[in-house]
Amino acid sequence: MKEREDILTAIKEIMVELFEMDEQAITMEAKLYEDLDFDSIDAVDMIVRLKEMTGKAIKAEDFKTARTIGDVVEAVYKMLNS
Repeated sequence: MKEREDILTAIKEIMVELFEMDEQAITMEAKLYEDLDFDSIDAVDMIVRLKEMTGKAIKAEDFKTARTIGDVVEAVYKMLNS
């Protein structure tokens, strides 16, 4: 899971499974809070699942500035490729 497209696919799978979101709504431009009705508890659940998938420790503060799915993809990409 080193490419952005793979990360986006994994995030879509998580969001559909955990939060029963419409996969079509999960785009790079989708705003987490406004478009997807994401909240802080959802964010924690997402971080836990991403940690399981990547095997890397994920700090919540790395995602504090994330406003869109693209921001999340980029944060995970940087973490995996650093």
